[in-house]
Amino acid sequence: MSRCSLIATLALTALVASPVAFPAENHTKGATPIHISQGQTVTLADYLVPGKTTVFDFFSEYCPPCMRISPELEKLHARRADLAVVKVDINRPGHKGIDWQSPVARQYDLHSIPHFKIFGPDGKLMAEGDDAYEMVLNWIK
Repeated sequence: MSRCSLIATLALTALVASPVAFPAENHTKGATPIHISQGQTVTLADYLVPGKTTVFDFFSEYCPPCMRISPELEKLHARRADLAVVKVDINRPGHKGIDWQSPVARQYDLHSIPHFKIFGPDGKLMAEGDDAYEMVLNWIK
């Protein structure tokens, strides 16, 4: 097998095996929130759902408050046709505990989670941090 063929095969295998969603030119809302990042840097604009309010939930499976609010976010995503939730996992694969040094945590200067960024249907940032957290809590109620 040539070097080029081997590299192409490995790249295709990585794409097929990866559970992380890839950006789509015209991203649509699915039945459940998509999970992205796995600690890697991410361009949030690639995951905005046109015409919908998009809530980015930065989380770690090692964060108890993140795990408590996660089922509520799933219900919110399912209940509100005008809203999409995108879960941004800040942990790199294999990292135990909250991965504050991951590329995505550093990219967005995260110091506490859950951390939300909310973009309007027009793609413009509406709220982030504490203001976004309050908005999400009000929507959940």
